[in-house]
Amino acid sequence: MSAGVRAGGPQRRTRRFDEIFRCYPIAVLDRKELNYGGKIIMPPSALEKLTRLHIAYPMLFELRNGSKDKTTHAGVLEFIAEEGRVYLPYWMMQTLKLEPGDLLQIKSTDLPSGSFIKLQPQSMSFINAISDPKAVLENVLRNFSALTKSDTFQFLYNDDVFEIQVLEVKPGNESGAISCVETDLEVDFAPPLDYVEPVRPSAPASAGSSRPGSVVGGGRVTPLQEGSMAKAIGYSSLAASATTNAASAFSGSGQRLKGSRTGTPTAKPSTPVAGTSSNPPPPTLTHTIRKGNGPQPLRLPPGKLFFGYETKPVRKNGDKQAEEKKPSMFSGGGQTLRGSGGRKRKGEVDGKGQGRSKTEPIELD
Repeated sequence: MSAGVRAGGPQRRTRRFDEIFRCYPIAVLDRKELNYGGKIIMPPSALEKLTRLHIAYPMLFELRNGSKDKTTHAGVLEFIAEEGRVYLPYWMMQTLKLEPGDLLQIKSTDLPSGSFIKLQPQSMSFINAISDPKAVLENVLRNFSALTKSDTFQFLYNDDVFEIQVLEVKPGNESGAISCVETDLEVDFAPPLDYVEPVRPSAPASAGSSRPGSVVGGGRVTPLQEGSMAKAIGYSSLAASATTNAASAFSGSGQRLKGSRTGTPTAKPSTPVAGTSSNPPPPTLTHTIRKGNGPQPLRLPPGKLFFGYETKPVRKNGDKQAEEKKPSMFSGGGQTLRGSGGRKRKGEVDGKGQGRSKTEPIELD
């Protein structure tokens, strides 16, 4: 047994694909939809070499720009490029700071399957235009084989281009990249880059405020002041006009039931005034005062109920004359049974003292 060979046979050394190509944007192939993914196009010779090296699927690559010390990771889409060339999405060339025709080193690599990523949209349009980010990202990530921390990739949705930056990946590793092929990813979102915190409205005045007011039901009621709604609707002018109209509508003199005149009543404002009661004063039992000529409220003493006035129909002049001409059923003169009321009974005399006296003695034979 030779010294260079172990008992188990010759040792196989795992070799990596490591080549240098000139890079160009994928848009020159007139396939602009490929710009919004994470896969590159390589020449057929690269496929032949990968096959000889037994590179397992999925084929993942490390892309490195040595002059700018920039690195990212990608998968391969097709092997149809010209020899010595590779085609990259535009966002990938921006990440690596590459210009068309620059040299790019490509190495095969192995990446762990990802379990978590944290993304940050670069614009508020991502929130405003996409109603279901989970479903959209699930479809977008099918065009990616790997995601690298700090990369900002692009995707197309409803003819709009959106940019998202990768803030964090798990599991963590030295390369800072994960594989997103045939794996379940938990996604978290950071606020968009141009997000502005909304201004919160100022807090209402506390219960211990020094502004004047009255406590009603456990809360503070602040009266209307300048600059509030009272000023906007012209409360003072409306209250003054309402008071004037009320005074002119019910002005006049009142009379007592006995006929003595009273003084001119004082007009009351139609709008309640703070600090005064709008309830009518208690009625007096001695007499009732009627103010004005219009209908007045009925004021009853405590303990009495009102069920309405007795209704009496108004008689017209024609009705009164007809009633006077109507014959009476019981009209006429009366008569005594004897026919004359002037006859005198037997033994009655006209003069006083005439006739038989009650004390006159009667002789009997």
